Amino acid sequence: MNEIIIELEEITPKEFFGAQNVNIELLKKYFPKLKIVARGNKIKAFGDEDLLEEFDRRLTMLLNHFAKYNKLDENTIERVLTSQSSDDYATSKKSGEVIVHGASGKLIRAQTANQRKLVESMRNNDMVFAIGPAGTGKTYTGVALAVQALKNKEVKRIILTRPAVEAGENLGFLPGDLKEKLDPYMQPLYDALRDMIAPEKLNMYIENGTIQIAPLAFMRGRTLDNAFVILDEGQNTTHAQMKMFLTRMGKNAKFLLTGDPGQVDLPRRTTSGLKEALLVLKNVEGVGMVYLDEKDVIRHQLVKKVIEAYKSIENRG
Repeated sequence: MNEIIIELEEITPKEFFGAQNVNIELLKKYFPKLKIVARGNKIKAFGDEDLLEEFDRRLTMLLNHFAKYNKLDENTIERVLTSQSSDDYATSKKSGEVIVHGASGKLIRAQTANQRKLVESMRNNDMVFAIGPAGTGKTYTGVALAVQALKNKEVKRIILTRPAVEAGENLGFLPGDLKEKLDPYMQPLYDALRDMIAPEKLNMYIENGTIQIAPLAFMRGRTLDNAFVILDEGQNTTHAQMKMFLTRMGKNAKFLLTGDPGQVDLPRRTTSGLKEALLVLKNVEGVGMVYLDEKDVIRHQLVKKVIEAYKSIENRG
């Protein structure tokens, strides 16, 4: 009897198999002449060689679908197993709609006109600055684009970084190990990732270095190849830090820098590296700049009113 063994890589078996192996039971229904066994992270099938080839092809389509969308249900399985080609069951359109299917099938989209401009700018440029106040989705949209690039194998890793200004990038006096010291500064990045990647897979990515989250000081001396790199809270970089970061860019890299020039936490008389970079690089080809405002706020409606109120005071000053 012929046999094939398919090993699940970068996919959590429990999630792919479904509750009480419901997805595997559906596979057995569509391939009644094969003996199909799912155990651990492997799927074994026994039977006629032609049937095994067809099973292998259809299962690969299912695995690709799950890797991209983090979701598999009865309707999807039926479409995949009965379609004439791998394109027949595609459920998303290109450009401008769903950026990534997040954890538990959550659809992550660009929700405003300026967020859509950010998505488009990242497609057309290798380096993009996303500028705007809190709550406008700069970081969240950027993390979604990074996860999309990783899922599509356009990059091999995601690197997320922030300047740890509150501790002067000297975190030694805080309690705990290095991760515990850094986590408070990186929490917004973790929050976004948890919306987009299933917990077990996210932990695996962080452990094997596919996703790296570190303070800006840790970027010094590195060359960042084959990576989608996000510098968050860029307004809190100094001239030297921003120049150091921008020159880390390696081959096949995408750089997104986010920030709010109105929330600089640097000491007085210290020039914001973000403000300076916007002036220095404004005419450089390949560098995109997208500006978001209170119309892009997707948090509580009061956040928009708070931003407008402070803007009126700042304008009077």
